[in-house]
This record gives sequence, C-alpha cells and structure tokens, in this order.
Amino acid sequence: MSKMEILAELPKLELADRREIFDRICEMEERDLLNGGATDAEKALLDRELEEYRRNPEAGSSWNEVEARLRKPSQS
Repeated sequence: MSKMEILAELPKLELADRREIFDRICEMEERDLLNGGATDAEKALLDRELEEYRRNPEAGSSWNEVEARLRKPSQS
C-alpha cells in the first residue's frame, strides 16, 4: 500500500482506530529518537529544551496536565 493510499484511507477510519494508529506512530518516532535517529536540528532543539528545563524545572507542565489539556474538548 502506498503512502497516498494510506492517507486516503485515514479519514474513513473510526476515531478509536485513528488514535491507535497515532499512538503507534508516536511510539515509533520515540524509539527512533532514542536510538539516535534524530536530525541535527532535532538534537539541537532537544538540547535547548533540556537546558531550559535544567534552568527552571518548575516552568513546564507535567505530562498529566498536558494530556488533560489535549483531551479536553475545544471551546470553539
């Protein structure tokens, strides 16, 4: 199946199936990053973010807070 065929089929899937696919893609991306698959630009970004965190670890949000915001229905 080609990329174009996959992209054409995505809108036809149920929400739960799309979320499962999204989660799987995120897992693959994370694994690639952890195994040295990051580009130089991604490495630089991660280094900057890590340095910012080290300077001010309380400035960010916990994963639970971020996830709650992402799952909250938009107010449009």
